[in-house]
Amino acid sequence: MSSSDSAHPSIPAGDHNGYMQYALEQARKSPPKPTNYRVGAVLLDADTNKILATGFTLELPGNTHAEQCCIMKVAEAHSLPESDIGKVLPKNTVLYTTVEPCNKRLSGNKTCVERILDLGGAIKTVYVGVKEPEKFVGENQGRKRLEDAEIAVQLVEGLDKEILDVATAGHIKE
Repeated sequence: MSSSDSAHPSIPAGDHNGYMQYALEQARKSPPKPTNYRVGAVLLDADTNKILATGFTLELPGNTHAEQCCIMKVAEAHSLPESDIGKVLPKNTVLYTTVEPCNKRLSGNKTCVERILDLGGAIKTVYVGVKEPEKFVGENQGRKRLEDAEIAVQLVEGLDKEILDVATAGHIKE
């Protein structure tokens, strides 16, 4: 993993707003396009406050989402298939993502909700900055699917406008 994937020294353990702001910093690295949201994600060991991976939309080759990039980086670091990283993730792994994980992808790629579920409960909590806007996929059932699998989904409030401004940069305003 890159050096940027270590602990972020200025974010205290349990500072959900601080980690969401850090995820938003990741989102700003994503190229603005009219056909996707610019999303940032941080995968964190909540017990040690160590960042396991960061990601942003289109960071890695392919039509990659932020959460997907985090999972891909951990898989690569451990030379494992993505679906097996649950075996190496710490017991209190949490995910911060600026926009709720997708439950439907128009590209045909595996959804971020499926990727999280495939880890067999390795991610205990998903902290989201905003619910997924329904512009591209209609009503998002991802939150219910995660909660049905006993993965907590917590909204981190207070950054909605900033997250949506970053997420929709490049979109054609109507």
